[in-house]
Amino acid sequence: MGEEMYEMRLPPGVTERLVAHVITQFNLEIKNTDLGPVLYGKKEDLENAQDYIIKALNERLKELDGHKND
Repeated sequence: MGEEMYEMRLPPGVTERLVAHVITQFNLEIKNTDLGPVLYGKKEDLENAQDYIIKALNERLKELDGHKND
């Protein structure tokens, strides 16, 4: 019996480049739904992708915040 698959909505601000990276790195698929794109895959893979996305978004926010003070 196969492992159960899950969906995870993408938060605002996630770039196409970041989506492409996590799909490849974490063995996920992307599905289009009426509410927007979702990542689809195993729970552990989605959790790892979520951690990566949050880290990437936080780094981008820090970059933008640093430029604001220039």
